[in-house]
Amino acid sequence: MQLSGFDANAVEPQEAFEPLAAGWYKAVITESEEKPTKAQTGSYLQIKLQVIEGNAQGRVIFDRLNLNNPNGTAVDIAQRTLSAICRAVGIMTPRDSTELHDKPMMVKIVVKPASGDYSAGNEVKGYEPVNGASQAPAGASAGAATPPWKR
Repeated sequence: MQLSGFDANAVEPQEAFEPLAAGWYKAVITESEEKPTKAQTGSYLQIKLQVIEGNAQGRVIFDRLNLNNPNGTAVDIAQRTLSAICRAVGIMTPRDSTELHDKPMMVKIVVKPASGDYSAGNEVKGYEPVNGASQAPAGASAGAATPPWKR
């Protein structure tokens, strides 16, 4: 790639991100994608979550749900996680993962310690509705208005 014309003096450098502190964060799913497993024996749903409030606003976390896997335990865990996400956003029977996007929920984050070649990172350990109530407003339609965190 040719880089002529780029001036690092004109662009703030990317700061290294430390893992988020363990706790509950208000977040939304911004992207979701089905990906094949490394062993090519199934697939998982990768979801990208973005924190929408507080000091960590804008930070991104990923979660993976092994919904199509030869390991029944992995599938059971993934289905339970998906059920928690659906309940947190108030959409009990989604036809597509995109229906879960841009719906605020609380996400429990833990710090996963460094191991081997990997530095410390974050892991999602729970999903809950915001304020303990369902997030599906009556008569809501997809794409009706721009959410405040996207303005």
